Amino acid sequence: MVTRRHFLLAATAATATTLPVPAFATSTKKVRIPRKYMPQKVSVGDATPAGEIHVFPEKHFLFWTLGKGKAMRYGIAVGAAGRNFKGTAYVGRKAEWPSWTPTANMIRLEPQIYAKYSGGLPGGHERNPLGARALYLYQGGRDTYYRIHGTPQPWTIGRSFSSGCIRLTNTHVSQLYPDVPTGTKVVVY
Repeated sequence: MVTRRHFLLAATAATATTLPVPAFATSTKKVRIPRKYMPQKVSVGDATPAGEIHVFPEKHFLFWTLGKGKAMRYGIAVGAAGRNFKGTAYVGRKAEWPSWTPTANMIRLEPQIYAKYSGGLPGGHERNPLGARALYLYQGGRDTYYRIHGTPQPWTIGRSFSSGCIRLTNTHVSQLYPDVPTGTKVVVY
């Protein structure tokens, strides 16, 4: 059985590195992403099956399991306390440069932030929080409204805030995206 401990033992501390903001070609802003949040191949429990996503919101890591005791580890940003998905789901849909519309609940809870976007934003828009790619999490054939997606705010990696989705830099989600087929198991601890 895959346990939380298998993954937490794989976490390493390191220094910072610089990553250009990749979401929009016109941006020249550089952001410092701590090295520990950069993609790294790490060791995990040998019993961990290949082709699964394991997310540890408290540690701000997502693991894409490769099999034979290895995984790719990505730094993530997650939702504020009480706004995160927890449990087992699967990737029910994938999208490149997805459009975004805030949920009715988001608008109800924070109208000052989300009401102005009630008509939605097209994919690629600089304020579209889904960024370059999105993996839509489903349970029992139904959309959970939680996503693993890119972000136009890479400086948020390693932090907990916002409405609860799991966010990677646009570069990192674009690297992960082609490897993850629909139907992939996702476990959020």
